[in-house]
Amino acid sequence: MIAARPVGVSFGSRQVLADVSFDVPSGQFLCIIGPSGCGKTTLLRVLAGLIAPTSGEVTADGKAVRGPARSRAIVFQDYTKALLPWRTVAGNVALGLEACRVAEPQKSRRIEELLSKMGLGHCAGQYPAQLSGGMQQRVQIARALGQDPQLLLMDEPFGALDAITRQGLQDEVARIAAEQKTTVVFITHDLEEAIYLGDQVIVLAAAPGTGAGRIAERITVEIPRPRSQLETREDPRFLAYRHRLFGLLKH
Repeated sequence: MIAARPVGVSFGSRQVLADVSFDVPSGQFLCIIGPSGCGKTTLLRVLAGLIAPTSGEVTADGKAVRGPARSRAIVFQDYTKALLPWRTVAGNVALGLEACRVAEPQKSRRIEELLSKMGLGHCAGQYPAQLSGGMQQRVQIARALGQDPQLLLMDEPFGALDAITRQGLQDEVARIAAEQKTTVVFITHDLEEAIYLGDQVIVLAAAPGTGAGRIAERITVEIPRPRSQLETREDPRFLAYRHRLFGLLKH
């Protein structure tokens, strides 16, 4: 689905990413973790086509990524700024469909379907300010899914939410990605979230000397799906992955 070969990003004299190379097969859920300032968000924006790499190249389906595309949707961390406050929930979800020039009544049916899938069917006429944080983030996810993306890019989307809401949305995203066979690249600083969601986990760390983000390790999470918030987190394999990732980030 998407590949980086070897990507480097610099802003002036500051190198943010150095020699980052990886592949994301179609339908896979890839999580990227790392300490603050290691270039996670920059890497996601490169994958989205919002930032051009200083060196190397990103390809999607074998074609160079030169800018944004409707086949790639992004969900931002700050849902309070991602939604248009003057549009209703249905109006915000409609944005992606309008960009794709979906005509009525297909657009209305699609909005209804997306809101139902995210548990927001009763909120269509409400405005973002009337919703909780978790509900606002569901609206943003529904809007992204409205593009029918092949690749869904998520930048710490649950970082500002309480634990119960976060876990509920983790399960929603995992379920939807599996149902629609969507490829997901998910940025997080939460080790347990990365293990719970990911088929693969990439660890970014600062390179000695330059401080630029580089891949320290990539692991395969061999825990079967569907996963359970309680049982999976008590699985000895889950705990072993957590210890391994914690050790990598500690150094």
